[in-house]
Amino acid sequence: MYNTGMEESVYKGVLTVSGKAAFLAAADGARHLEGEKIWSGYKRHWTGLPVSARRLPQKDYETGRPIIIMWPDAPAVPEPFVDLYFNERLVKYPASFLGHMAVNVNGDIFNFSHKINENEVISREEYFYRPALGEFAPHPETCRDNIDDPERPYYDKFGRLFMRTVHVLRLTGLDTATLSRFFYRELDVIRNTPPDPKRPGEYVDFSALTRNCATIIRDGFRKLGFDKIRGILPRDLFVNVTYHFLKQSENPSIKVSCQTYQQLRVEEAMPSAMPPLINPVNRWKNRILSKS
Repeated sequence: MYNTGMEESVYKGVLTVSGKAAFLAAADGARHLEGEKIWSGYKRHWTGLPVSARRLPQKDYETGRPIIIMWPDAPAVPEPFVDLYFNERLVKYPASFLGHMAVNVNGDIFNFSHKINENEVISREEYFYRPALGEFAPHPETCRDNIDDPERPYYDKFGRLFMRTVHVLRLTGLDTATLSRFFYRELDVIRNTPPDPKRPGEYVDFSALTRNCATIIRDGFRKLGFDKIRGILPRDLFVNVTYHFLKQSENPSIKVSCQTYQQLRVEEAMPSAMPPLINPVNRWKNRILSKS
């Protein structure tokens, strides 16, 4: 399995903070997760709001107890659907200069990366709302990723919506079964490739120009027959796909919508930034889209 979650009870209630204590106040009067460590980012943004929560298999380094993940309630999206996520760049990481892409197929979010441990398929709540605790947090001294201690790694990969602003293209009417199979096969290829001996923990066949988070997703769309979709860099591909389905597609069964999820600011992350468009054609397409 690729999903990092586990079977665990989901608790629902209003996030309530009383002094140093925090818990979910349920409609029946129960106080769920009282005594557990609730991340400060959740308390900052969601105190007084209804949320869901569960325990993760990963442990908090300070308490040794399972990490609590929390997320706001949202209506389920009718299947089949595909969400294309363009994540703005992380300003403290040079490798993030061109941003990042991921794709959600019927609730399974596929993430591809040069780091082996970031090639995964996870739930929406884990992708967007992991807390900056335990292995998900940045190192407390460097404020970056640090895996020098294999017993206490800091991957700095908590909820993407706390780290970046995310731009979303939603598509319905695609062959999601074929698309999902394609991405699972790509994950199998990556997971079964021996790691780079010179760069432990990194995917040896990763290439910034030929095999990256954007090109794998692009090839998934081409597998569905969308040969006109082009791009090798995250923002360029996002603009290209958006332009194709909004301006060029003649298939009336494919429905398209766009929205932006603004970054939820927390102390563990700086504001994200929009990377440049590299291809002049996509700059022109983006100007056309901005006037729509």
